[in-house]
Amino acid sequence: MKNLFRALLILVFACASLVPVCAQQANGADRHQWWQDAVFYEVYPRSFADSNNDGVGDLNGIASKLDYLKDLGVDAIWITPCFPSPQVDFGYDVSDYENIDPMYGTLADFDNLVAQAKKRNIRVILDFVVNHTSDQHKWFLDSKSSKTAARRDWYIWRDGKGPGEPPNNWVSDFGGSAWQFDPTTNQYYYHYFARQQPDLNWRNPAVKKAMFDVTRWWYQRGVAGFRLDAVDTLFEDPNLHDNPVVDHEKNEFGDPVEINKYNDKLPEVHDVLRQLRSVADQSDAVLIGETWTSNVAELKQYYGLHNNELQMPMDLMFTKLKFSAPVFREHIRNINAAGGWPVYVISNHDIVRSYDRYGDGQHNDQIAKVMAALYLTLRGTPIMYYGEEIGMKTTPPARKEDVKDPIGRTGWPKEKGRDGERTPMQWNESANAGFTQATPWLPVPPTYKTHNVADESRDPNSILDFYKQLLKLRHTNPALLDGSYTAVNEQDPNVLAYLRTYKDQSVLVALNMSNAPQKVNFDLSPNGFSSATPLVATQASASGHIVSLEPFGVFVGQLTK
Repeated sequence: MKNLFRALLILVFACASLVPVCAQQANGADRHQWWQDAVFYEVYPRSFADSNNDGVGDLNGIASKLDYLKDLGVDAIWITPCFPSPQVDFGYDVSDYENIDPMYGTLADFDNLVAQAKKRNIRVILDFVVNHTSDQHKWFLDSKSSKTAARRDWYIWRDGKGPGEPPNNWVSDFGGSAWQFDPTTNQYYYHYFARQQPDLNWRNPAVKKAMFDVTRWWYQRGVAGFRLDAVDTLFEDPNLHDNPVVDHEKNEFGDPVEINKYNDKLPEVHDVLRQLRSVADQSDAVLIGETWTSNVAELKQYYGLHNNELQMPMDLMFTKLKFSAPVFREHIRNINAAGGWPVYVISNHDIVRSYDRYGDGQHNDQIAKVMAALYLTLRGTPIMYYGEEIGMKTTPPARKEDVKDPIGRTGWPKEKGRDGERTPMQWNESANAGFTQATPWLPVPPTYKTHNVADESRDPNSILDFYKQLLKLRHTNPALLDGSYTAVNEQDPNVLAYLRTYKDQSVLVALNMSNAPQKVNFDLSPNGFSSATPLVATQASASGHIVSLEPFGVFVGQLTK
């Protein structure tokens, strides 16, 4: 095995001079696009910072924390929907795409946020809900008014199969039928999500034009791109075929388990993505996709045959992987072979926080550092989730009456909803973790006493300090910015190790994903390297070509001659 490893390293370093050429071919230029070198940070505005003490976060609250984000190492913030909304799904039911909900502030507040962010070289990305609107949007209010309304065909309206029978068997992602009967015109409208979120009819050219114009309107206000919500579900089979049903299985809402053959990932989605990309390119903007895929082949489609669809389709499969060196090694290899620029996510507002998902209950802080070192040193763009950098945990409601999320209210107790990963940001040890002086919209978890920005900023061993070290290194080290990725020691069941190489510089990353000490022999002398000098490390040390890793230890080192 040792000889095999040496042979691999010899091959890697022998080809080092070719890396810039390979990088140029892969990226279209020796230097990257801005979004390839950037670190993105998702802000859930309700929960980030409350400037007016009404219990709900707002845009001025975000603006007040820009210096924190700059110091952390963030280059772009993705703000989940802050448009006017009845808040049935906390902003993902949009009633006006070209304004700001009063609970978050005003358009002037938004303009100020963009301007203040620009001074700090931070771009602003908005969450664009492309699949559906609120049932209170003026478009839908007109659409439902009569069968001859000007915008009737902007949504999906159909007759039922019979009295009290919806047009087909499609099930809503929020529980129950995906069809809602409206007595005004005695027809059903389609909603993939909640009944208050009717799906737009993307087969109508007028809908396309209106939505494309929305993006242009925000680009002119300085927005640097969009995260596209629920892009998989833009189109439905016009013939409304029933979806196949998995026999004798029920989901958490008690509905039949369906295979979404006729209302998910239809080919027409890619036509729209190419057109949205064409508009984005005119403003040097980036499109991030909420792309739920089951394999790399599916994910690859979202880049487009000519890399002309989404620049950044999220690898959400990453959030489903077992905490295991072989599992992550295989997935990273497959993603790098897909041909597009990787986009790594380990948490977001819909997913149990990474601190709990990967943690073992005893070493969660150490494991959080392992995951940070992983997705912040890989070739690709990371998207952080607020609070990830301090080790925030998921804290779901204890009682049904405390649930705010509509999914949790419908699916309780099997499905408790997403409130647990949306709790207020933990800034300090004061009341409500410094988020607000009022009663917060969601309770602040008791962990704010041990995991908060103020305390961790003073602790050199904290998760926050570790994130800062990694992000500073990522922004300044050429190998981490522009380098190729090569897995090494691939048969090791415990340590995930790889090289990032750019021109004559190489960085070695070694991550112990086990609860036992590990020693790894990286004998680089045949290639002219005598050792690896630590750049960022925790519970790890190096002596010559031996790297010693304590349980869940991290070593990121520069190869030296």
